[in-house]
Amino acid sequence: MDHADEGQTMKNCKNAFKRYRLRPRVLRDVSNRQFSTTILGHPVSFPICISPTAGQGFADIEGDKATARAAESMNTVMIVSSCAFFTFKDISLAAPNAILWFQMHLYKDRKVTRFYVKQAERAGFKAVVVTVDTPVMGNRRNLKRGETMTAREEYRMMNCYDPNNPEVRSSIANGDIALWDYLTEQLVTSETWEGIHWLRSITKLPIVVKGVLTGDSAIEAVQAGVDAILVSAHGGRQLDGVPATIEALPEVVNAVKGSGVEVYMDGGVRQGTDVFKALALGARAVFLGRPIIWGLANDGKNGVKKVLEIVRDEFSLTMALTGCSKLDDIKASMVVHESQYLSKL
Repeated sequence: MDHADEGQTMKNCKNAFKRYRLRPRVLRDVSNRQFSTTILGHPVSFPICISPTAGQGFADIEGDKATARAAESMNTVMIVSSCAFFTFKDISLAAPNAILWFQMHLYKDRKVTRFYVKQAERAGFKAVVVTVDTPVMGNRRNLKRGETMTAREEYRMMNCYDPNNPEVRSSIANGDIALWDYLTEQLVTSETWEGIHWLRSITKLPIVVKGVLTGDSAIEAVQAGVDAILVSAHGGRQLDGVPATIEALPEVVNAVKGSGVEVYMDGGVRQGTDVFKALALGARAVFLGRPIIWGLANDGKNGVKKVLEIVRDEFSLTMALTGCSKLDDIKASMVVHESQYLSKL
């Protein structure tokens, strides 16, 4: 998958977890471990969810539908990318009991944004996830996809392509530009938090903002009335050199404390100990991106399910070995940065 510039952020998001140390408690009854929770009021079996990723149809012919079925079978949340291979309706029909959110940008053409929202509402999606770290596209040096497809073929990959919808049809070119160019053109360099207020005016769905990395932005998000924040570095695909998401997480959590706004994180989560560290530092849940695509490419729905099972089981094992039988047992004091130990040498 592509990354910005030299890929520093992408690598750091994964490696930063190794710089945090676990502080286990011993002689605790961990014979029964319970890790179900709620996310925006929806019960889930564990705090491990699925991040939005575009182009899933390249990994498996069933693409987003297969991933949704896996999320449904594991009773967890899936965020569907606005660049899904199937319409929101098709994905929802494929997994009617899945907890589905949808990801989008605040596009320059508000008719396109409104169309996404209404389409997702009709399909029964449960939340809107707005990517807020993309006023322009990052410098993705190794980007290879999308160079040979025609715009019309690419738009068929996008949920916004509907030849029978006059509002959207009027917003899309006649098939002679690339999807990348179209999306770049639709990004809004002048967008502000007023866009979130506008979005609130057209939907009653909960609003999650994805891409917050600082306390200042988290406070602004709360003031704008969001329901949740997904601490994310866009998979290292936007600005290279930002903090790893696990490093940024505590600042965001502290900034929104007492507001009722839920905080999640994605980026670099690869194993159960990563999940534990994120929850100890204040995340309500973590979201997986690249590992889901690896599972999808390996064995479709079953591959995605297997990835979720592996990380869940590793998380359960970590809970046992740290003396935790339920999520409330996971305390901030149980995870510390390695610098606390190095400074004592």
